[in-house]
Amino acid sequence: MASPVMEELPKTSVLDPLKGLLLTYFMPESCYDEFFLNFNFLDVPCLKIVLSKGLGIGIILGSVMVKLPQILKLMGAKSADGLSFNSVLLELLAITGTMAYSIANSFPFSAWGEALFLMLQTVAIGFLIMHYGGNTVKGLLFLVVYFGLVALLLSPVTPMPVVMAMQASNMPAIIIGRLIQVVTNYRNGHTGQLSAITVFMLFAGSLARIFTSIQETGDSLMALTYVISSSCNGLIAAQLLYYWNSSPALKKKTE
Repeated sequence: MASPVMEELPKTSVLDPLKGLLLTYFMPESCYDEFFLNFNFLDVPCLKIVLSKGLGIGIILGSVMVKLPQILKLMGAKSADGLSFNSVLLELLAITGTMAYSIANSFPFSAWGEALFLMLQTVAIGFLIMHYGGNTVKGLLFLVVYFGLVALLLSPVTPMPVVMAMQASNMPAIIIGRLIQVVTNYRNGHTGQLSAITVFMLFAGSLARIFTSIQETGDSLMALTYVISSSCNGLIAAQLLYYWNSSPALKKKTE
């Protein structure tokens, strides 16, 4: 009499209750099996995926409040001294272009999600600059016009070539916008109400985005945008360190 064939039981892991969460946000199923069923924690392709996903989520979580210190500093001082509205406008152009381009190409939210939160906070800073400059009505008009343009850009009415052109314009927009702020800092001899926390967080985030954009999108245009953004953010961060002990009040006193 033939012995019954023993069926091989499927492999299980103690992390199976978290499998859905891990597969949704951090890794594909093949990497889950490699890590937690085969216990191969040195699989390089999977490590890259997990690192990229983790960095992306960390950047998005950080972006929720990355410019909050800047907003609070403006509101506390009731002044936007040292901040350039033109620089903010060009930064908004770059952020909006990245967001629209990513949505149009169906990139994963972890690859661009911070653009949404940065956009909302940058718009708030733009309004505060106008408000504390005595142009509150123009500031409100700026909000209405901007959000109207964003709605139009994200609608099916806008052709893909327009979205691609906006993404391509990111590089000159970032360079010019940051250089305007750099020149403003240089002429003032201080960084005014610029928040060091915000500047350094933006610098770190843009550096990490170089890796995640290559890993998750494979889009060279996106990666190059973040390379340029990191360089410009690094320049402003260097100015913050250089002018660390300078302030508008101290500048006036020495004059």
